[in-house]
Amino acid sequence: MVPACQTDGFCFERDTFTFANELIWQYQFDAVTGAMKVSRNKPPPTYSHRCFVVVRAAREFYYHARFESSQRRLEPEQYRPLVRKVMSRNPRIASLPEGRIVFPGYECLRAFSQENEKLLKEEIGGAWRSYFLRSHWRMIFPVHRWQQARMAERLRRRVLAGCAPIVHLFRFPRLTINHGILLFSFKESASEVEFDAYDPNIPANQVKLKYDRASRTFLFPASIYWGGGPLNLVEFFRGGLY
Repeated sequence: MVPACQTDGFCFERDTFTFANELIWQYQFDAVTGAMKVSRNKPPPTYSHRCFVVVRAAREFYYHARFESSQRRLEPEQYRPLVRKVMSRNPRIASLPEGRIVFPGYECLRAFSQENEKLLKEEIGGAWRSYFLRSHWRMIFPVHRWQQARMAERLRRRVLAGCAPIVHLFRFPRLTINHGILLFSFKESASEVEFDAYDPNIPANQVKLKYDRASRTFLFPASIYWGGGPLNLVEFFRGGLY
């Protein structure tokens, strides 16, 4: 049974960061052959290897923070201990409304991150957190189609409950993608489920993740860092071994 997490649901325009997890590489995809060429971005990024860090932080704020624009705004450094309190909370279980940490002077995380980008980048976690994840052990083992079918149904139920599931997208052993995104809504038909997602690499707009019922396969469209196509996924920051 999926626990209830939020009543109003995750909102992209309200509950995401304005800054990006920056890319080390620039990717060029050949639409005909599918071949990929990479070159280093110049100048090199100053905030990278943090996709899992950023989506975890977004859900920590979604689960544990409350923004009150009617209250007097604090000095920038006064928000630092509030951010630390949010990030110290359990990333798997939401706080009750009365127990959330209040951020005065801002209407939402999106507005707060626009004016406090440096502070947030310093406090939400280092790049090492993207590597030492319990979900990483799972991708080295075979992923069966029945497992992905069960995962799709679980994600549907968690989104309906307002839980904003975070998923690890991967291809293995060829690590053409090894990435984390957050799901927050979906629409479905007899043939597919299409999830709306927050991608920390692309903060300007939401992205799509599709699940094809016939093949029992997840598909992620082409982007600035991925050529598009089928992949596997697991949910993480959920509980147990994940």
